[in-house]
Amino acid sequence: MAKKEAIVLLNMGGPNNLNEVEVFLTNMFNDKNILTMKSDLLRKFVGGMITFSRTESSQEIYRQIGGKSPIVGHTKSLVAKLEKKLGKKVIVDFAMRYTPPFADEVIGRLDDEEVEKIYLIPLYPQQSSTTTKSSLEDFEEHYHNNGGDAVLVEIKHFFENKTYNQSVIETIKDKVGSDDYRDFDIIFSAHGLPKKIVDAGDVYEKHVTKHVAILTKMLKDEKMDFHDFHLAYQSKVGPLEWLRPSLEEKLKTVRNRGIIVVPIAFTIDNSETDFELEIEYREIAEELGFKDYRVCRCPNDSDLFVDALVEIYKKMK
Repeated sequence: MAKKEAIVLLNMGGPNNLNEVEVFLTNMFNDKNILTMKSDLLRKFVGGMITFSRTESSQEIYRQIGGKSPIVGHTKSLVAKLEKKLGKKVIVDFAMRYTPPFADEVIGRLDDEEVEKIYLIPLYPQQSSTTTKSSLEDFEEHYHNNGGDAVLVEIKHFFENKTYNQSVIETIKDKVGSDDYRDFDIIFSAHGLPKKIVDAGDVYEKHVTKHVAILTKMLKDEKMDFHDFHLAYQSKVGPLEWLRPSLEEKLKTVRNRGIIVVPIAFTIDNSETDFELEIEYREIAEELGFKDYRVCRCPNDSDLFVDALVEIYKKMK
């Protein structure tokens, strides 16, 4: 009998309703890879204060994008397409880090199927302790605590995968449409990170820089001759120094004409794309007088992203 295999896609998650916003924030700010202080008690206290102060405003953000994060819906569709692409050869599931479905729920389903090998694919193109490491550690810890004995195989980044990058290029083509590329500057927007985490050895900034170089070359090779290409970081919170330039800083320095914003740290749309980029930064761009401001979708459940995941899985075997 052939051994049963499974692919589990890992991501941060997002509230499935407004009541889950507090759950999301509580779990995120109790993550030792997010708040890196050594004391668990101090982390719980600081995390609790942040959650208390941000729950109401975060609920308002999700209220403006439909009362929930789009991340679970997009991921379910991606899983269904990937499962169909692979046929019955492999089980496909997903686990979220901060909101349901959590690792334990998924592990229970895999145990029922008596899976013998599990391929863990964090849906973050670039590696970081705050995302990749956190998701992998969470799943593996719960799996071993549940007495699981399947072989776990993991991948830590895939920003160099050509098919994945082509899926990103397609989102850019879709957003530009029939307009002239020369009318736009393109800004690759990556989720920010406190500089102290990078200084401690996190490879995220290096991966982001390499990824932007790959995508820029692909765009130029396809004669998508944008006026200029830029990298910026979004989502800064708190008083610490974060990676720069921020997206707001970048918007103040690029040619004041047309902008295409490409979120490159996310594969699935979430509040950082649907609210922060689409709504908050659009207001800033309009205040600065930009004639045109467009935000690309994430690859989500696109056929090319599905193909990329199949390639990644086969390379892991």
